[in-house]
Amino acid sequence: MLKEFYIYQGENLLPVKIRNYSIEDANSLIQIQKNAFPPPFPKELLWTKEQISEHATLFRDGALCIEVNGELAGSFTAMRTELDDQKAHTWEEITDAGWMRMHNNAGTTLYVVDICVDPSFRGLGLGRELMCAAYQTVVHLKLKRLAGGGRIPGYSAYKNIMPAATYFEKLITGQLKDPVFSFLIGVGRTPVRLIHNYIEDEESDDCAVLMEWKNPFN
Repeated sequence: MLKEFYIYQGENLLPVKIRNYSIEDANSLIQIQKNAFPPPFPKELLWTKEQISEHATLFRDGALCIEVNGELAGSFTAMRTELDDQKAHTWEEITDAGWMRMHNNAGTTLYVVDICVDPSFRGLGLGRELMCAAYQTVVHLKLKRLAGGGRIPGYSAYKNIMPAATYFEKLITGQLKDPVFSFLIGVGRTPVRLIHNYIEDEESDDCAVLMEWKNPFN
C-alpha cells in the first residue's frame, strides 16, 4: 500500500503517507511502541526487531505505518485468520505471542494484532487513518471483515465496584465511555462480545472487547 494525503495541524497543512513497513523501520517502530505503551503495559509485549521482520515477511499487506511530514508516527499490524466468534481466544494464542506464525493466507478475517500512534502525534486523527487503511485492505483482498480485541483501560476505575460484564453492558448502552472502546466505535467498529483473560493488561483486568468491521462489498 502507498497512500498519500494531507492533514491539518491547526492552520498548518502536513503531508501524510501510509505505506508498508519493513525491517529498516524497526528502530523507529520500537521507540513508538515504547512511547505509546508505557508501564504498567508489559514490556515483553512490545515489538522486537525479529518480530517486525517476521510481520513484514509473512504478510506485507498487514504491516502498515504512517508518516507525518516524513517522520514515522505510528503503525498498524494485522494477520489473516478464520475466527469463530463463539470460541474464546487469547491475544497470545491467536497471534502466536505476536509472531503471527498462525497467519493463514486463506483466512477471511483480517485480525488486528496491534495499532499504535506516538503520543506526540496524537490529536491528528492518525489512528483513524490507519484503521481506514486497514478497511481498504479488507476490501482490496476481498475479505469478509476486520476484527480484533480492543483493550478497555477505563475499566481500571471500576473493577473494584463492578464485574467486567457489567462495565461492557454499560459501554454498549452508552452509560459509560472507555477511551479505546469509544475510539473503535468512532472508526466504525461494532462490538461482538467481551473476552476474559484476553491479554495481560492490569488496566483492563486482562479483558478486551472483540469488535469487527464487516466488508460492505462482500
